[in-house]
Amino acid sequence: MTAIWILIAIVAVLAIWLVSIYNSLVRLRTKIDNSWSDIRVFLKKRFDLIPNLVNTVKGYAEHEKSTFEEITAARAAVGKVAPDDLKGLAEANQQLTGALSRLFAVAENYPDLKASANFIELQNALREIETDLGNARRYYNATVRDYNIAIQQFPAVLIAGSMGFSKREFYELENPAEEQNVEVKF
Repeated sequence: MTAIWILIAIVAVLAIWLVSIYNSLVRLRTKIDNSWSDIRVFLKKRFDLIPNLVNTVKGYAEHEKSTFEEITAARAAVGKVAPDDLKGLAEANQQLTGALSRLFAVAENYPDLKASANFIELQNALREIETDLGNARRYYNATVRDYNIAIQQFPAVLIAGSMGFSKREFYELENPAEEQNVEVKF
């Protein structure tokens, strides 16, 4: 009779241990999904700000049509990326960041534009979004790191694969120079 109670106790402890590991992995996976959502929010804010920025510059620089078309195309490409396509989103945003850099280079040629309160406000909003986006990317990568370590460490590795926990990708850009914030100087 005592052996049955010992066996029940061992099974109970083992069950609690497995549930604890499983819940820990679920919590880490949810943090990744949440941090990915934060990145998407900041990208959407930037996406929504761009038409205002382009229209403000457009009023001063009508002959810079190719720059505006490039931004519009890059913005449209970002809008077409599937919400869970990490690599596609990173690549599309690289193109958009480059196009925005060229827009600010155009703005350098127009002193009245640089002094415009509306343009300065948009510039500051973009700078803030870029800072928030950089922070969100770092947090996302930290959560992915913690999760990837957790699913590969013993004893979680024994159950992670069979429970559907697989390695996640880091948010990385092909061109490291383009991960920097858009430089806005006037």
